[in-house]
Amino acid sequence: MERGGNSNEQKAATIRKWIDPEERITVQFDDQRDLSAEVTACTDQVVSLSLDTAVPHMRQEITLPLSAVEVSEDFSHYTRDPERPLKRERMMLIAQGKRPAVVY
Repeated sequence: MERGGNSNEQKAATIRKWIDPEERITVQFDDQRDLSAEVTACTDQVVSLSLDTAVPHMRQEITLPLSAVEVSEDFSHYTRDPERPLKRERMMLIAQGKRPAVVY
């Protein structure tokens, strides 16, 4: 997997490859780690995510500025879609700050 680089355009190009409802990425905040999420959209300024919550079938929709995230790789997880070739890693976003509160 290509590293996201430092510019928003480089990060967005890497993140856009992971916009797929059948795939998940890993997200880390300062206060929570190893969260599973789906990338729902990405521009050159922001990335929109749908995070898993403690409540089954309820997702937390958030949008983060690309300037506040670092793109990395998660070697502890692999891709899910059995119709595609297996990738032994998936994308990880490391977000600055705490996870936004979940509103139920």
